[in-house]
Amino acid sequence: MKKSVQALEKFKSYNCAQSVFATFAQDLNLDEITAMKLASGFGGGMACGSTCGAVTGAYLVIGMKHGHASSDFLEKNNTRELISKFNEKFVARHGSLLCKELIGCDISTPEGRVKAKEKNAFDEFCPDFVATACDILEKDFK
Repeated sequence: MKKSVQALEKFKSYNCAQSVFATFAQDLNLDEITAMKLASGFGGGMACGSTCGAVTGAYLVIGMKHGHASSDFLEKNNTRELISKFNEKFVARHGSLLCKELIGCDISTPEGRVKAKEKNAFDEFCPDFVATACDILEKDFK
């Protein structure tokens, strides 16, 4: 089963970052509960409409799989390059990395949260972002 399908199933109950990261947990030798906890604060653009939670969930996957745990410049640079590659692919598909631009509401404000709810933003737009993040990871970051 495609990772995007698995993530979309999780997205019915969890936030975007959790859905992406937890879908790859087993591949990263993490248990799903740990993955859910680690990603829990990243949904909704870190709850302020910043970088999309599906994107930050993907960053966690890339970091766990390809990240560095040393001060070695080349290792750091490799991680940055992989994140940049992911960003290019996501932006090419959706035009932005920012939650508030992607859903058209600034959920860091009470008015923005009302607008997001009125336009059903999290059900109308976010599943596509979750699926895209998983598809990019599955295709290009094996």
